[in-house]
Amino acid sequence: MYAVVRRYEGVTDPAEAGRRVDEGFVPLLRQVPGFVAYYWIDAGGGVMVSTSIYEDQAGADESVKRAADFVRESLASLLPNPPQVTAGQVVAAG
Repeated sequence: MYAVVRRYEGVTDPAEAGRRVDEGFVPLLRQVPGFVAYYWIDAGGGVMVSTSIYEDQAGADESVKRAADFVRESLASLLPNPPQVTAGQVVAAG
């Protein structure tokens, strides 16, 4: 399995960002081959974090591309700063 974690800082409206992600982005991710799970987290203080899990690296790589496109097209006004992206193979899970 592969995971991708994105950390967004300076989020201007977390509730609206969450709504747009839930209604628009999650359905796009579910179409990515190897999709396992996705979580969008409000960490408070204008910080939001997403975690997505895929069966393989190809799915994780595709999710990074789709996320960048979705943010640019649908969330740019709410997520003014580029995310910190961390991705890699899952080596332990519970």
